[in-house]
Amino acid sequence: MSLVDEQALDSTKGAGPVVVAEGVRMGYGHVEVLRGVDLQVQPGEVSCIIGPSGSGKSTFLRCLNGLEHVQAGSLRVLGHEVGYTLRGGHYHPWGPKEYARFRTEIGMVFQRFNLFAHQSALENVACAPVQVAGRPKAEAAAAALQYLDRVGLAEHAHKRPHQLSGGQQQRVAIARALAMHPKVMLFDEPTSALDPELVDEVLEVMKELAREGMTMVVVTHEIGFAREVGDTLSFFDAGVVLEHGAPRELIANPQHKRTQAFLSTVR
Repeated sequence: MSLVDEQALDSTKGAGPVVVAEGVRMGYGHVEVLRGVDLQVQPGEVSCIIGPSGSGKSTFLRCLNGLEHVQAGSLRVLGHEVGYTLRGGHYHPWGPKEYARFRTEIGMVFQRFNLFAHQSALENVACAPVQVAGRPKAEAAAAALQYLDRVGLAEHAHKRPHQLSGGQQQRVAIARALAMHPKVMLFDEPTSALDPELVDEVLEVMKELAREGMTMVVVTHEIGFAREVGDTLSFFDAGVVLEHGAPRELIANPQHKRTQAFLSTVR
């Protein structure tokens, strides 16, 4: 069993960019977090995002699946203008049902694992397919076990989160996101809460996803991962994309002084 749903991935091929951000702005009160982000992500691409704390990386990622609302500019994901439907020449805001339907196509893995503490690993992975997609419990449980096996955790299927290491919990979170057969995966610094010796086991799962053709947007501080796996690398600073390009080239030869200063501290 592949980690990714081939049918879901095939549906994105030849359909133009998966993500198109044009002048995206978003803020809280008088604080503008995103100040005009322009970025595109192509099908099958691993798009890595780096930058200092507070530069807008995580906020942009949350905008991609509608957890935060764009206040100006345009943001299209999988052909949808996020948050709005065009009818009769006018844009109508989405309600809860539209957001829920949209998010079934997008998997998201957070810094903190956000697993249900009272459920086993298997139940965590099978929950959304049953509750959201309406799949039969037995079918969802069988698929969940397969996903756990693919991330190396089949033998831990009946353990609860507190019985698992941080790396194991994050792999359960990845399996949970994949169980909905997403067309794109978003990762918000998925290794930042892990002890150093647990980082590689999570990165290996992400590398396998990349090899299988999953479209991924990855906010990360793992420069080695961005260099090895990324197709594109964007440096965020003060709410804008300050520099964008091929990861190896950008890391080896950053053009902007701010990018140079940042990379000198994390290499």
